[in-house]
Amino acid sequence: MPDIRIHRDHSLGFAKARKTAFQWAEAVEEKFDMECTVIEGEDRDVVEFTRPGVDGTLVVTADSIDIDAKLGFLLGAFRSKIESEIERYLDELLAKGALKAKPKKR
Repeated sequence: MPDIRIHRDHSLGFAKARKTAFQWAEAVEEKFDMECTVIEGEDRDVVEFTRPGVDGTLVVTADSIDIDAKLGFLLGAFRSKIESEIERYLDELLAKGALKAKPKKR
């Protein structure tokens, strides 16, 4: 089975990264009909996501986000496109979080 592995370092801190991960989970639930389960921890959260043909996890910590997904046979043919779309959206969310995290200039 093809795998997708995405790692992103960030400087958002845990609270903002957690919010970013929750936004990602809400978006994939709506856009891709995924079922997401969030397991909150003190220093890391895990978002488990699934739908026919895809199973995976998103792990968020104070300084990184990791996505691991296993694709079924049919979706494996679209691995590159799926991975590209996940990366684009995750990077977009992280950039928005980073912009909000910067102090305002006076």
